[in-house]
Amino acid sequence: MQNALEKLSAADTRIFFWFSGYRIFRPVEYASRWVSRCGDGYLYGLAGILLLLLEPLQGRHFFAAGAWAFALELPLYLLLKNTIQRDRPCHALSQIEALIKPSDRFSFPSGHAAAAFLFATVVSAFYPQAAVIMYLLAGIVGLSRVLLGVHYPADILAGALLGYVSAELVLVFLGH
Repeated sequence: MQNALEKLSAADTRIFFWFSGYRIFRPVEYASRWVSRCGDGYLYGLAGILLLLLEPLQGRHFFAAGAWAFALELPLYLLLKNTIQRDRPCHALSQIEALIKPSDRFSFPSGHAAAAFLFATVVSAFYPQAAVIMYLLAGIVGLSRVLLGVHYPADILAGALLGYVSAELVLVFLGH
């Protein structure tokens, strides 16, 4: 089992280095910083509040589903991150410098990816016509975190899965 985990980690690191080769392009760096900031969470709350105010029935259900999903996802995220304690690439790899200041030391799973995919899943459940664009945006948020040097690709995949599953569990529980 240990050998398999070491091979997965080595493959993850190789993929990270492939992506990090694109960091030399200034537009990629600037776009990654901006996209990452958009995934900080404030816009999700703002969107939920706007829908709550502007769309009385559907907005109320959307807001409740999102709030419950984030209430489920956040403690799971913190438990995983503080149990697994995987160092961020910028801390583990001497040749990598983060392009932003990470909020904490550990990288697995990505909280930005978890939140982005959770939000995309809830939006898609209530507004199916927006599904493709929301999942595309969630993927771009995740990619930005790799390009900024604060996450490995596996961190993004784990965060995406955590966010998606958290949202789906809540949506099923709420009967949506």
